[in-house]
Amino acid sequence: MSDSAQLQARYERLNLLHQAGEVLHSTLDPQEALRLILNETVRLMRASSGSVVLINPNTTLLEIHASVGLPDSAAQLKLRIGEGITGSVALTGRAARVDDVSADPRYVMVRREVKSELAVPLQVAGEVRGVINVDADRPQAFTAEDQELLEALAVQAARVIHHTWLHEQFRLKARLFESLVSVSQAINSTLNLDDALNAIIREACVLMQAKVGSLMLLDESREWLDLKASFGAGPSYVAKPRLSIEESLLGIVVRRKKPLQIENVQLSTRYQNVDIARREGLMSLLSVPLLFDGEAIGTLSVYTGHTYLFSNEEIRILSALAELSAIAIQKARLYERVVDVEELLRQNEKLSALGLLAAEVAHEIRNPLTVMKMLYHSLNLKFSEGDPRSKDARIIDEKIEHLNKIVEQILDFARTTEPQLAPVNLNELVDELALLVRHKLKNSSIQLERKLAPGLPPVLGEAGQLEQAFLNLILNAAESMPGGGILTISSRAGAPGATSGRPSHLIVEFEDTGSGMTEEQRTRAFASVLRSTKRKGTGLGLAIVARVVETHRGSVEIKSQPGKGTTVTISLPV
Repeated sequence: MSDSAQLQARYERLNLLHQAGEVLHSTLDPQEALRLILNETVRLMRASSGSVVLINPNTTLLEIHASVGLPDSAAQLKLRIGEGITGSVALTGRAARVDDVSADPRYVMVRREVKSELAVPLQVAGEVRGVINVDADRPQAFTAEDQELLEALAVQAARVIHHTWLHEQFRLKARLFESLVSVSQAINSTLNLDDALNAIIREACVLMQAKVGSLMLLDESREWLDLKASFGAGPSYVAKPRLSIEESLLGIVVRRKKPLQIENVQLSTRYQNVDIARREGLMSLLSVPLLFDGEAIGTLSVYTGHTYLFSNEEIRILSALAELSAIAIQKARLYERVVDVEELLRQNEKLSALGLLAAEVAHEIRNPLTVMKMLYHSLNLKFSEGDPRSKDARIIDEKIEHLNKIVEQILDFARTTEPQLAPVNLNELVDELALLVRHKLKNSSIQLERKLAPGLPPVLGEAGQLEQAFLNLILNAAESMPGGGILTISSRAGAPGATSGRPSHLIVEFEDTGSGMTEEQRTRAFASVLRSTKRKGTGLGLAIVARVVETHRGSVEIKSQPGKGTTVTISLPV
């Protein structure tokens, strides 16, 4: 070939590469890029068919990701590295030009009409990631110049594949971050465990483009997995029996604390519910453990409706979502426990109030009972043995004594509630209560502000009783602000002692912006339970506060005006 002909041929190849490059760089979608690469390759090589084969990083098998002119069954073909002409190119990283495929023992027939083949490696960052194949229905169809052109095209194609892969990874990560934000918002908007679980599995399915998703949690015995939430599942899947940790496929995920994927659950001998999978049209499964503090608490699983192998990036994404989900689940569980504890405190308040009421009733009864007993004995009622009034008098005496013993027992029981004194950090007590009631106040549109002086010495008291008194004041304040408001809890040291120079008392104030109290209500706020003027509720809350403060040798004071809020000040000795 003359120099001018060689230059002309070189110019034409460069022009073809330039045109192909413009086409290849016209998309960032990975599958579309592969299709364009293959179409340009087949056109430039004047081939009858072709394929782009990539190495699956999970299985290390060569899989056809795009094809032209091949039968549909070719999409299911999977080759080991080193198997066939394609596998040989992937193994050695060198191109193969076969003039007669029937004479090459490596050839794996996909289409009967093929007579010759040209295959070149796709190298990304110096590593073979796949192979481009072109076939022709005539022998010796490809020249050395064709091979050189295809190798140059493969370099461009590899860059395009690399860029589209990077773009896809960034897109997946962006979707992950969006999903994480969405899950966080969904979870933070509700503290109900069922709502949180449904939000998690819904976002997992959207993120992974899955057909069905399920979230299973360990029961208390840690021997069974129970379905707690699902998305896209039919009735047969939802009604499936619980899974044993020791015998089920998902139990392996919990025991090993590692992700697990099955390419086709309908053909898996380890999958327990094959019939359900077939009815529901479930194929590929990816299940990751829900890990919290190093312990598996359940599984997060997604299913596709077609055979699919999840990439390492997708596994990492679902695992990251599962990690966030485990935290959300524990948060929701903790909130449920907090609600239970709050309810328990309210029950304790009622019991304490009942004890206080019983003590007051006993006090009120004992005085007239004592008078009745004295008057009865002063009557000196003595009747003859045969007189029926003798038996009546004896019964009256016994019943008066019986009533007196009951009164004494009630008073003895009330005296057992005297506090067992120990050092108590009031700031810590307020912080714990703030954590306990934060959701109740938030739901009531009440803003809680704490102004706690640091470094305060402990007071001598019983933490449980002081907590109950403070809780009563917080709940009373909340009742006085039905439309919302601000509750400020502050602590400070009292005036220093004359001799020691150190504070002898600590002050805790509860200030609300509620409806306030009238003068009569304020003066009688801590009055006897039996003489409460409270129109709603039991009227026991402030009486309990007064009794607790009194038994701790402290004092309590109320400042309030109608419409201007209330401030309750408690002073406790250090």
